[in-house]
Formats: sequence, C-alpha cells, structure tokens
Amino acid sequence: MTDDEVLTQTRLWLEKAVIGLNLCPFAKAVYVKNQVRLVVSHARHADDLLEELDRELDLLVATPAEEVDTTLLIHPTLFDDFLDFNDFLEIADGVVEEHGLEGVVQLASFHPQFQFDGTEPDDISNYSNRAPFAILHLLREDSVERAVQAFPEAEAIFEENIKTLEKIGHEGWKALGL
Repeated sequence: MTDDEVLTQTRLWLEKAVIGLNLCPFAKAVYVKNQVRLVVSHARHADDLLEELDRELDLLVATPAEEVDTTLLIHPTLFDDFLDFNDFLEIADGVVEEHGLEGVVQLASFHPQFQFDGTEPDDISNYSNRAPFAILHLLREDSVERAVQAFPEAEAIFEENIKTLEKIGHEGWKALGL
C-alpha cells in the first residue's frame, strides 16, 4: 500500500468510527482543527519503530498543542499478530519513561485484531480499539485532562462505546466500510 492509501483508510476509520460513532468524544475537536499528526511508519523491525517513536515523542513535546495535539504513528505491516503488538506496547511504554515523559505523554493502541483480555476474538466490544492498521497513539496528558474535565462522566465512555457497538453489531460495523 502507498502512504496515501494508508492515510486515507486511517482517516476514514477516524471519521466513520472514532468520530462518527463517538467512540472518543474528544477526537472531533482536535481532528477538525488539524491538530492530529498522522505518520506512516516504514520501519522494518521493532527497533526501527522504537526509533521513530523516539522522534515522534520529541516532536510532540517540542511542538505547541495548537499545532500538534496528538500523534498517530501508523504501521501498516510490521505487526500482523495482535499478541506481538501487545508485547511491543510494554517496550514502547518504556520509551516514554526513558524520555522522562511519564505524566506528560501517554500511549494508547489500536490494532485490526485488538482483543480485550477475557473476550472472544469476535466480541463486538473489541471493535472500540480496532483500526485498519497497528497504531500507537501519542496523547498529551494535559489535553486528556482538559478533555476529561469537559466531559463530566469520562469513566462512562467505555460502557457507552460497548452499548453503541452492541447496537450496531457486526453488520453495522461492516456497513461503515472499514
């Protein structure tokens, strides 16, 4: 796939699922202001992706939030297996620590086969974290805190997502064209 194809699919997922289904009530504001940085990784190995993560962390903290509030580091081919990606996340969190950015930047993750612990692979709840590609989402803690303050029942987001996904079901998800 070309970078343009990866970015197009990622934007469709953001617009139709994340924003369209309101899976993240905070996403629309930064997306419409073009404050979401989308980066397609061409890393051939996990170590190369960690180096890209290093650079993206540096760029995020050095750039005003008004310009780049959050970054999606997208890898279309490196992690076909969700469990391998999940293992990688522990190392990626270590990179955040090495940069001294605990409490400043947090990582969230998305994957085409994302699966919450204790669920079946086809459980619709898993789709809240399913994306067309493996994605590391770099979030500024300050922005997350502001968003949570503006959304008084932030802890209910996960439960609302499950209700939304159960309502549309697998057919509704397929109808999104993702």
